[in-house]
Amino acid sequence: MKNVPPPAQELAIIDQELVRLDARRGQLLTRKAYLLNLRAQPAPPWAQPVARSFAPPAGTSSPGAQNVLLMLGGLLLAVAAIAFTLVSWGHLGIGGRAAVLTGVTVLTLAIPVPLLRRGLRSTAEAVAALGLVLTVLDAYALYRVALPGTDGLGYTAAATAVLAVLWAGYGTALGGLRGPLPAAVLTAQLPLTLWALATGSTPLTVSWALLVTAALDTALASRTGSRTVRGFAGVAAGVTAAGALLVAGGLSVSAVTPPAALRPGALLLAAAALGLLAARRAGALAPVCSAVAGLAGIAAVGAVVRTAVPDGWTAPGYLLCAVALSTVVRTRLPGPVVRGLAGAAGLVAALSVLWALPAVAVALLGGVAAIPEIWTGVPAVPWPGRPTAPVVLLTAAGALAVSAYGPYPGARDTGAGVGARDGDGAGSRGGVSAVPRTLALCGSLALGWAGVLVLPLALDAPYPVRVAVPALLTAGALAVVGGPRVPGGPRVPGGSPVRVTALVCALAGSAGGSLMSLGGRAATVTTLAVLSALFAVAALARVTAHAAETAGTTEATEAVRIRAVLACTAVGYTTALVTAACAAAGLSVETTAVAVLVVPAAVALLAALPSTRPLAAPIEITAAGAGLLAVALASGRASVLALVLALCGVIAAGTAVRAERRTVAGYTATALFVLATWVRLAASDVPVPEAYTLPVTLPALAVGLLRRRRDPEASSWTAYGPGLAASLLPSLLAAWGDTHWSRPLLLGVAALAITLSGARLGLQAPLVLGGTVLGLVALHELAPYVVQAVGALPRWLPPALAGVLLLAVGATYERRLKDARRVRRSLGRMR
Repeated sequence: MKNVPPPAQELAIIDQELVRLDARRGQLLTRKAYLLNLRAQPAPPWAQPVARSFAPPAGTSSPGAQNVLLMLGGLLLAVAAIAFTLVSWGHLGIGGRAAVLTGVTVLTLAIPVPLLRRGLRSTAEAVAALGLVLTVLDAYALYRVALPGTDGLGYTAAATAVLAVLWAGYGTALGGLRGPLPAAVLTAQLPLTLWALATGSTPLTVSWALLVTAALDTALASRTGSRTVRGFAGVAAGVTAAGALLVAGGLSVSAVTPPAALRPGALLLAAAALGLLAARRAGALAPVCSAVAGLAGIAAVGAVVRTAVPDGWTAPGYLLCAVALSTVVRTRLPGPVVRGLAGAAGLVAALSVLWALPAVAVALLGGVAAIPEIWTGVPAVPWPGRPTAPVVLLTAAGALAVSAYGPYPGARDTGAGVGARDGDGAGSRGGVSAVPRTLALCGSLALGWAGVLVLPLALDAPYPVRVAVPALLTAGALAVVGGPRVPGGPRVPGGSPVRVTALVCALAGSAGGSLMSLGGRAATVTTLAVLSALFAVAALARVTAHAAETAGTTEATEAVRIRAVLACTAVGYTTALVTAACAAAGLSVETTAVAVLVVPAAVALLAALPSTRPLAAPIEITAAGAGLLAVALASGRASVLALVLALCGVIAAGTAVRAERRTVAGYTATALFVLATWVRLAASDVPVPEAYTLPVTLPALAVGLLRRRRDPEASSWTAYGPGLAASLLPSLLAAWGDTHWSRPLLLGVAALAITLSGARLGLQAPLVLGGTVLGLVALHELAPYVVQAVGALPRWLPPALAGVLLLAVGATYERRLKDARRVRRSLGRMR
């Protein structure tokens, strides 16, 4: 009989065994991975037995591990040398100190020679780095022992210069070492700057020292054959030149007199020359170098101009320097250099234009101040005080125009001349793509327009001039939009963006001019009349002669879109003209509402013409807005509102004569007529609307019956909807407010009969209208009893009943959904 331990003890034993098994499993897995690694990397044949038994893990003898070990060894030796210099220095005499330093340094610097001969380059690099550190310690020890009283900055400048020369010579002598020459380049950045700081020089002298250092780095980068040295020298040149430019730029900006601006300006010009020289050998960085050179030159000359001209002419001064630079770069310089200089000029020009944009915003939106006090005098425009804004805008526009029509910067003249075609068929000059020229044309047009727009405000011109200039600019922009071809520009690539730019300028200028004209009645009416005429003429004229010949092409489609925008704008300004003219004549608001309907009526007639057929939809939608304005103006008097609604119905009915508008305009006319009838009845306080609606309903139903006999496929809504709605809906409104029982009863009986007739004959309109009216009448009659019953019930019962109803509907949701779909299909089959 076996002795079985208690369960608790047995569980402990099992746990211990499992732990031992897990440990053994881990050992076996580790050994398996090691053996697999050995099989993947077999040892040489002569070392097979040793490799199988005692081979270390792979990777410990790789070059990376060797470099790490050498680096750590060199670092430890450098730390030991520093500790010796700082701690044990005082225990030796002067001769001992000199002997130890000299011997250790010379020995360390000599060791890489045999190492390089044996091919141990990594070891030689580590020892050489230690030797360079020891030379720094030698310089520090020399200062502490022999020259303790000298100036620290001055001695450091001299020491760094000597060390840079020594390291450069050492690296050149031992060409196999890669560290000494870059270290010499980095150390050479310090001597001139530290010398300038040690002598207590001005910031300008320090910046000159930085610039000279950058020039030396540039010369080294352009002449050395080592790619590593070239990279270090190039980065060092960029850093030191940036420091020099920052210091000189700050001094240039803060200068208040021309002589004070000339001193940093000379440094900036020297930096610009250095940048141009570097750009010729900078490869991919040539545009950056030339751009920095261009900015430095503009800053130098612009600062002198700024200090010589009155206040407010700073932006024009810098802009003129940028324009001058853009003309200078039209030479046979390398393309990357020219692009960088042109980019610098463009950046300065863009900043100048941004400085002038607030004046343009005031010229466009300054008339908003006249809206609260319309026709009370000249509006007070919040001028930002920038009288030279027109000069900046017009100068930038002229420069862009010259760049658009002159040789493109950096392009080689191939003699192609005006109208030459490039590879993709776009017009170009000198073999250059038309896209930059098109953009220049657009910018020139927009900036020229903005400059002229701002000019009256800058000159404090009289109020009539302020109102007339935007109108004249709008006329000029519309002439460009409607012109047959953009002068001097390519037809398809350049014409479209230029026309769109001109269109935007025309829209913005007209809006600004109309706002500015709100100061006086005559000015407002005259401006709106001129703008309406301009946009109407531009919309009715051909946008391009070529578009009319190529119907269906992309250009023709674009022309139609532009004409649509012009036509809608003309409709909008005409509506504003009619409203302003009526208000200026002292007419009442209701009379003005009726007069505004002239606009949608005229649009309905124009839309029917074949020449304006492509523009019919947009201008009709815009005219509908004019109709809504008329309804809003007439809403104060019910009688006038009924008249306006009826006139709108007449216009819609006239539009419905056209086959393509029959459905939409027909329904709209019916709804407007019904609304006009209701409003008229309500305005006349008619107690029995049926006396007026039934005489209309019966002929309408007769006409609908004849229509259905002639065309069985005609919809019941078209045949019977207007007649039934003309009587049922006014009667429903009257019954809703009637306290007697006779009208609801008669209306309910009539609605029930109409509903049954619609269901029997399969007609959708009688069924829907009759059922809706019957349900509303029943709700009206049952409402008092429902309210009374709800008031008598406990307050908890209505929510409980609603919850039960929701549960029932949710439980039978799918069936209810099918029923709803069946009802919808049944209604859809009805006519």
